[in-house]
Amino acid sequence: MTEENKTVTVTIDGLDVEVPPGTNMIEAAALLGKEVPHYCYHPKLSVAGNCRMCLVEMGMPMRDRATGEAILDEEGNPKIGWMPKPAIACATEAAPGMRIKTDSELVKNCQEGVMEFLLVNHPLDCPICDQAGECSLQEFATDYGRGASRYIEKKNVKPKRTRLGPRVTLDDERCILCSRCVRFSKEIAKDDVLGFIDRGSYSTLTCYPGESLDNNYSLNTVDICPVGALTSTDFRFKMRTWFLKRTPSICTESSTGTNTEVWSREGVIYRITPRRNDAVNDTWMTDSGRELYKLVDSEKRLKAPAINGGPAVLKEALERAAEFIQGGSIAYVGSGRASVEEQYLLKAMVKQAPGDAHLIGRFGPGDGLLLAADRNPNVRGALLTGLIDKVPEAHLKALSKKIDSGAVKTLLVHNEDLLAVGITTAQLKKLNIVYLGTHENATSAAAKVTIPTLTVFEKSGSFVNQQFRLQGFAQAVPGPAGVMPDMLVLSRLLALVSKQECALDNAEAIWASMNKELPAFKGVTFKDSNISDGGLLLDGSTFKSFNFFDSQTLHYDPQTS
Repeated sequence: MTEENKTVTVTIDGLDVEVPPGTNMIEAAALLGKEVPHYCYHPKLSVAGNCRMCLVEMGMPMRDRATGEAILDEEGNPKIGWMPKPAIACATEAAPGMRIKTDSELVKNCQEGVMEFLLVNHPLDCPICDQAGECSLQEFATDYGRGASRYIEKKNVKPKRTRLGPRVTLDDERCILCSRCVRFSKEIAKDDVLGFIDRGSYSTLTCYPGESLDNNYSLNTVDICPVGALTSTDFRFKMRTWFLKRTPSICTESSTGTNTEVWSREGVIYRITPRRNDAVNDTWMTDSGRELYKLVDSEKRLKAPAINGGPAVLKEALERAAEFIQGGSIAYVGSGRASVEEQYLLKAMVKQAPGDAHLIGRFGPGDGLLLAADRNPNVRGALLTGLIDKVPEAHLKALSKKIDSGAVKTLLVHNEDLLAVGITTAQLKKLNIVYLGTHENATSAAAKVTIPTLTVFEKSGSFVNQQFRLQGFAQAVPGPAGVMPDMLVLSRLLALVSKQECALDNAEAIWASMNKELPAFKGVTFKDSNISDGGLLLDGSTFKSFNFFDSQTLHYDPQTS
């Protein structure tokens, strides 16, 4: 081990690699581009060492037992003593001088033997398996198996559709007893409900008596299952994975900013899975966050502009909205679910037609893992863009008073329902409301002008999470015909209000303007690779002293929020 950088040098198949102390041989080999096949090992879980697929040959420099001195060979190099039996790479941590063989004849024979045992009772019907296309057993059987079976006895038949919980279905015949799901439930979700019963080829995965796999992280067990044993009840047999397009996105459920992948085909979203980001969400996400894509095809989706509840063309709706905004006595209600770019445009609107800007806070108990108490994905973005200068409240009492006094007669509302935050139906009827949003609600029903916008899955943009980490998301599917992105709607509205052409009609122009005006975004562009690849930490020191979860500051009431 070197003292300067605290690394250990190990030799794998004749190649040296420096790794931090404690690194196991699966990870060390990966640094050299070498694959050590494995099933039970997962980098975010404890080491179980029960699948035995990662067997390698291991050797260490020999030392004289009497003197402790290194034994050298004829050429003066340390003599290596090879272990008589192979070792599992997942539980073998780097040590100075360690030698590893991953492709020797012994290792290949071990891999073939382990794979043969795993397939003894496993159904060989890959074409109809729901995991086909992303199955480690299928891949490793091809790369490391014998290629032919010597087993002629009847396979042990097990249940095919065991309900472990409301969202997870077990195909017991396909389980290889790797225990990833058991360890995840115990170590990460802190819901120790899974275990194995019986022995040998009759061993099976099940829940403890009276228990169910119903925590809000249960579908992560499906993600980490290396075979087709654990399946998502919602996604099960709906689509082949190789037909699906994968798009990087960000979960909007809370301010955690969980990195996700949206899986879609021909404009239809089929599932959402977590995307690894060790600085934000490791490799996990909530079950509730996976359900958000269903809002795209909701029956309450707004798909056409309206004036006074009647159909209108977009040009007329924008012009009518501009007239209300220019009339004065206006206030703005932005959204903590809007992107940084959209919030910046709304701030530009506030400058052009001055009025109070509000942001609705959404708060609830955090779960200590990925569901944060701040249920908006982009409150920090609103702070950094200057749309607001304080932590949002869950109830807009100040706005309510101004509506009652007549100080506010027009409201521009971006994708929020005011009825849910203390504004009454009677107050809504007093106002000229311009509503920009995705779904019908009490506010859109009371609006004089309604302009439909897009969900997070139908547009591109960026959020700033609770770490003040800027993260980008990309359009996964097209929006409804004729519906424009929020950025374009806001920029066109801004042009009408200012009575001059708006240059902020695309992401590049918006970011160029933010670079000049906002210190936190100086030198950052939307195409910056860091935004979509791990995120980029911004300077939020001005606002980091705010206590986002102080009930007195937030007026948070779990009964009404």
